[in-house]
Amino acid sequence: METSLYLTFFAFLSLLFAIYYIPLAASDPSYQSFLQCLSKHSDPSDHILSRVYTPNNSSYKSVLQHYIRNKRFNRSTTLKPDIIFTPLQESHIQVAVICSKKTDKHLKIRSGGHDYEGISYVSNISFVLLDMSNLRSVDVDIHNETAWVQAGATLGELYYRIWEKSKIHAFPAGICPTVGVGGHITGGGYGNLLRKYGLSVDNLIDAHIVDVHGQILNRESMGEDLFWAISGGGGASFGVITAYKIKLVKVPDIVTVFRVVRTLKQNAIDIVYRWQFIADNIDNNLFIRLTVKPTNDKQKGTKTIAATFVALFLGDSRKLLSVMDRDFPQLGLHIGDCKEMSWIESELFWSSFPNGTPPDALLNRMPGAKFLKRKSDYLQKPIPKDKLKSIFDKMIELGDTELVFNPYGGRMNEIPEWETPFPHRAGNIFKIQYAANWEEEGKEAENFHLNQTRVLYNYMTPFVSKSPRCAFLNYRDLDIGVNHNGNHRYIEGRVYGLKYFKGNFNKLVKVKTLVDHDNFFWNEQSTPPLAA
Repeated sequence: METSLYLTFFAFLSLLFAIYYIPLAASDPSYQSFLQCLSKHSDPSDHILSRVYTPNNSSYKSVLQHYIRNKRFNRSTTLKPDIIFTPLQESHIQVAVICSKKTDKHLKIRSGGHDYEGISYVSNISFVLLDMSNLRSVDVDIHNETAWVQAGATLGELYYRIWEKSKIHAFPAGICPTVGVGGHITGGGYGNLLRKYGLSVDNLIDAHIVDVHGQILNRESMGEDLFWAISGGGGASFGVITAYKIKLVKVPDIVTVFRVVRTLKQNAIDIVYRWQFIADNIDNNLFIRLTVKPTNDKQKGTKTIAATFVALFLGDSRKLLSVMDRDFPQLGLHIGDCKEMSWIESELFWSSFPNGTPPDALLNRMPGAKFLKRKSDYLQKPIPKDKLKSIFDKMIELGDTELVFNPYGGRMNEIPEWETPFPHRAGNIFKIQYAANWEEEGKEAENFHLNQTRVLYNYMTPFVSKSPRCAFLNYRDLDIGVNHNGNHRYIEGRVYGLKYFKGNFNKLVKVKTLVDHDNFFWNEQSTPPLAA
């Protein structure tokens, strides 16, 4: 009895602490009930209520904006979360799920904030933002070549912690160091090691997830179907991913990189045309990203196309030149174009850090924000040379939108499309990203750039995958379908679900129905459950 009174007393003190430091009108019953629920379901020593921010709190704005990477969703008119909750441990997440359900509050989950449509921190309905950025531990076990990494860690932090323990281990994931691990892996996770080792989800061992009942589950307790679903099917549809156990891969002491630019007068059309035929067939140790972008021809004072080839080769420059001379001599690569370095230095190179930047730069979590729009496609047949020219002409006409081609093949061809929810495997030459970035404020500039991107996307229709025209989940694109409310709308989900997951969408729906049939974990492009 004394223990019960003791805990009740401290729960009451915690509530007073929160109300004092997180001022809000006492007339808001929804907020007060959420606070009371948090207090009731947590240990007073956790001070869980100090992790709650509302618009009346002086830190609310900075906490919200700290991980907004797309300035389109950082305007005064953007709908903001009623509450931001920044957990420090898994038990906090359990309480957040339980109390969001009990008080009928919608829950959004943000790890790094890089999702292109702001789905993790923007909604058209009232919501609580669960900001995972404080759960960022990385525990590397080099002896067993594994690591546990929490969802709020960034890729840069993961790479740095691996490098601290070993110079010859890596993990197949993205090239942007400020991307959050949680969102990146749950969407598939690709990077410049994918031709050798596949995607991030192809190198998963275990995971922790807080389910709709507030339980913490691992792979064994969640079952293989749910583990399959969160291994590339968008984890936020099924629960809150708190950590992943990953398999590390081997890289050589020395890798080689290059960045080579070719313009139209330097035969860019012929080079790009040839590249399509060998991109997915070249040595598996070689990954070459191609970026095609309109630029100014300074000599002529007109627009041209710059085709930039950026590469990572798992080997030295001599071996790389041998591969290129045999399979892709059209690029005209020279020894002077190649830079030998360690794998961690190659991550800095790909992230466009200056030469000589120390590896701890990867720990910087603040890349800044910009206005942007992204779309995606898959190329399965080479584009004829005359059509390439017409595409480049269209890009010059539009002015700014660029195309980024990421080659597949290698390990990607060896994994069946049903093995993970990510289905885009054999048969794809490239994944295509449509990228528009701009600095100008205002709706007029935004509409101009959004329209450019959509026009180019439509222009590419004859050349890309069909039935369905596929898309990449981590390149979120609300143009291809939106579920506008939390009620399950299976037919709406099929619009984007089939593009992201092809035939795997049906299995994702079955898993969703089993683990979250009331659709608590909902967002604008989440997997819906079957109607009751």
